[in-house]
Amino acid sequence: MQRIIFTNARGQSVELKSSAPFLLQSVDGLGDVDADIQTQKAPFQDGSTYIDSVLQERAISLQIAILAADKSTLLQKRQYLASVFNPKLGPGTLRYENSETVREIEAVPDGVPVFPSGKENRGPTFQKALVNLLCPSPFWLTEEKVDQLVVWEGGLEFPLELPTFFAQQSANKAKILFNDGDVETPIFVTFHGPATAPIRIINVTTGEFIEVNQSLLPGERLEISTAFGQKRVTKVLADGTEVNAFHYISLDSTFFQLIPGNNLLDYSTGADYERAAVKITWCNRHLSV
Repeated sequence: MQRIIFTNARGQSVELKSSAPFLLQSVDGLGDVDADIQTQKAPFQDGSTYIDSVLQERAISLQIAILAADKSTLLQKRQYLASVFNPKLGPGTLRYENSETVREIEAVPDGVPVFPSGKENRGPTFQKALVNLLCPSPFWLTEEKVDQLVVWEGGLEFPLELPTFFAQQSANKAKILFNDGDVETPIFVTFHGPATAPIRIINVTTGEFIEVNQSLLPGERLEISTAFGQKRVTKVLADGTEVNAFHYISLDSTFFQLIPGNNLLDYSTGADYERAAVKITWCNRHLSV
């Protein structure tokens, strides 16, 4: 059994499933996305040289049947559907669920829902509708994943055994994060103070790192986003004031992403003895559901 929930920028949502009032009859675009093959050609070269493959936007089409007990209720449901899929509101969130999978994607209604006429499409208690959506990013996202780089070792176990050892931070700050998606995915790093400059987060697997020449006092934190079009470095003071720290990054830094598979992440500060709390947040990206 599958169902789709669309939530717009106002927080209005509609649930499409195999029952009234909004019956999902069919959905297209869950997997098929066109790719633009980037090549270059030199003089006198046979064929061309492959450079990269760039995915286009994802188009999703929903065929819906609105079911109601009477004409008045039917008109109310039809108006509500048009209100939820209002293209003037901009991007919303499309959530797809079945018995084994949950995925989300940002989607914009590509026009007002179509309500076709004709006896086969409209009656006193039913109305068919067609909704077209455009997804600027073609990737389906998993639910948000969160992990800490500081690992705790030891601690109490139940049933309690003596002698008892209390948990302590591991001397090893590195940790493997697993990206089970189909492509690379950006990360959001939160570095909690106190910490001595320079602060560095490293993807040991790829050799890439981000270094910020800023120290953190207790209660302060450093936030780093590596998402395309949303790259930022922000220092948040103890009182909640946000300060742009982008100009403090090292010129050798790379706003790296997690590659598919295992990624060994580590961090360092200007003082080797420091063990700050570092939180990594990301969503795995998939090409289909």
